[in-house]
Amino acid sequence: MKRNYKYLVVLLMLAFASCSFTTKTFSNPDKDKLLVQVITYVLERGHFDPKTLDDNFSEEVYTKYLKGIDPLKRYFYASDIKEFEKYKDNLDDQLKEYDIAFFNLTHERLIQRMEESKALYKEVLSTPFDYSIDEEFDGDYEEKPYAKSKKDMKNRWRRQLKFTSISNYDDLQTEELSKKKEDPTYTVKSDEEMEKESRESTLKSIDNYYTDYVDDLKRSDWFTMYVNAVVESFDPHTFYFAPEDKDRFDQQMSGKLEGIGARLQKKMDNVKIMELISGGPAWRNGDLEVGDIILKVRQEDEKEAVNIVGMRLDDAIKFIKGPKGTEVTLTIKKVDGTIEDISIVRDVVELEETYAKSSLVTKDDVKYGVINLPKFYVDFENYNNRNAASDIKLEIDRLKEAGMEGLVLDLRNNGGGSLQTVVDMAGLFIKDGPVVQVRSTGEPKEILRDKDESIEWDGPLVILVNELSASASEILAAAMQDYKRAIIIGSKQTYGKGTVQNVLDLNRMVRNNSNGDLGALKLTTQKFYRINGGSTQLEGVKSDVVVPDRYSFIDIGEKDQDNPLPWDKIAPADYTLWNGHFDYDTTISKSKERMSNNEQLKLIEENAKWIKTKMDENEFNLNYVKYKEKLELNEEEAKRFDKISDYKSNLTYTSLPYEEALFVKDSTLRLKRDRWHENLTQDVYVEEAVNVLEDLKGSYKVKTELAATKPKSSELITTEGTSSKN
Repeated sequence: MKRNYKYLVVLLMLAFASCSFTTKTFSNPDKDKLLVQVITYVLERGHFDPKTLDDNFSEEVYTKYLKGIDPLKRYFYASDIKEFEKYKDNLDDQLKEYDIAFFNLTHERLIQRMEESKALYKEVLSTPFDYSIDEEFDGDYEEKPYAKSKKDMKNRWRRQLKFTSISNYDDLQTEELSKKKEDPTYTVKSDEEMEKESRESTLKSIDNYYTDYVDDLKRSDWFTMYVNAVVESFDPHTFYFAPEDKDRFDQQMSGKLEGIGARLQKKMDNVKIMELISGGPAWRNGDLEVGDIILKVRQEDEKEAVNIVGMRLDDAIKFIKGPKGTEVTLTIKKVDGTIEDISIVRDVVELEETYAKSSLVTKDDVKYGVINLPKFYVDFENYNNRNAASDIKLEIDRLKEAGMEGLVLDLRNNGGGSLQTVVDMAGLFIKDGPVVQVRSTGEPKEILRDKDESIEWDGPLVILVNELSASASEILAAAMQDYKRAIIIGSKQTYGKGTVQNVLDLNRMVRNNSNGDLGALKLTTQKFYRINGGSTQLEGVKSDVVVPDRYSFIDIGEKDQDNPLPWDKIAPADYTLWNGHFDYDTTISKSKERMSNNEQLKLIEENAKWIKTKMDENEFNLNYVKYKEKLELNEEEAKRFDKISDYKSNLTYTSLPYEEALFVKDSTLRLKRDRWHENLTQDVYVEEAVNVLEDLKGSYKVKTELAATKPKSSELITTEGTSSKN
């Protein structure tokens, strides 16, 4: 489907122009101060609901930043906080003056305290733990005060490390008993040996944490955290991207990158290959293996290789990645210890798990389709290159060719993405009409429409959602619900993100920038509304058939975030209900009845409640006997939920012919699809979605037969505030 979105681009350009972004001259020799100057200017003039930079805002930034850099309160002392508090209500003034004295002070102190902590945890772990003492570890860091002395801080670290070590100690106890059971002649390690080994394991983990993460953080990384404490105080979805973060964001949105196609991880100063991306250059090359360590990197136009051992991971990746068609030579230490040079030609790597995937599902010899969409992806450089809407269209065509009679669109855990793709996607299921309403501050609303009268799928449609279905997922689910085009099955409500963000390249704000890349700002500029006028902000989309899941009792929605924008409503758009001859009301009632009597769902709900109680527990006994008793009690309670994973439906899932052809060359893809199909057979939500499709099919036949006995009418059903069509 082709649509003209030029007017959207023009609107955005006008919106930015109205903020006078291009008339301001920015200059500051200090890059950090320049960044603050540009960002505060953009926030005050471009944000949908700009905040007043006052003492309340200052306190919010102050609290958010300190919580972000020392969430476990194991670095700063109460004396540090007392010193910082003089800035608590004047960060707004500092921002206006582009002053970063507060950041400089806290950063210098944090680095100092982190260095001190290294000696502290090593000292604690050099002494055996006594697991016979009755004492508790309190994991409620929110309410815990800052340490007042070094003795207090050491005791805090001791309890934290003892809590980690007691878990290692229990694992060793279990392992030793198992060995003894298998071999009665085996000599079990002493408690002292296991206690020492458990401490050594904890020490190794903490050392790795500092070596592979903390020590790699530069001053600029910490400053990014400070900037985000400022911008996230406007709303949860306004976010500053440092240059490397912007690259990652683009990759996530497009599902593509240029490089060798390997996922890397830093382990003890080494860059290790954790996964080879199916179909990528490294995978095709065949010489690299998971577990290999990259020692050096040499570009095709260089004679000397760069040693990346000990280099921070982000910096190492810069050497390994590169434009399509260029060659890179990696010096590899193989799993068997041998060292060799491997040359790979870089290419565009598609992250397969980002993209839509489909499966045929068969019930009683009737075929249905299931499409899973992880996100509403798009290539920012070229919309027509590949996007979620065009991929869904292709999958629908393939499923239709295979004979599907109903479609399940799975948007669970889909956090959203491109606004343009969701409008295009909605057009696949309706003839034409409004899809979503968008409003900017001080501007009249805009209605984004499907103008293409062609319909890709006019049969039964079910959309699956959960608490993590957000943004674009909510737009599509809401539109299909308002049109009565689809039945929504899932959580009580979706995430509740009713805001639109635009990504602004901050480098474009500064002429003749000599300070280096400033990164980008993802800025909330608009709110979107359903075609019925209601906002999805905070309230989300209410499912037609509500079913419990593991997130049912966890606070993870927009309403549970800091500084969410409020809910409101506007006038509805003019739209005509879908006249597909399906009996939605009866179908929904039948589904609700099935779900209320479904033993699997009852068990899932009980498990969700139980998990919530475990998550809320903050106090843990460090006496091993009592720790073990509690552990065994939890394990015994958890056994009653084992049946959840034993569940199997009577549905059969198969890949489409085009994928079967791919499996010949790509065994990894086959394994991924087999794993997905196995999970689908245990998925009670997809099973019910197929039941609903079956009911919708039946209701269509009944309605068609009844319609044949009644006088014809040219008038279609309309919703309140809509116009009818003849």
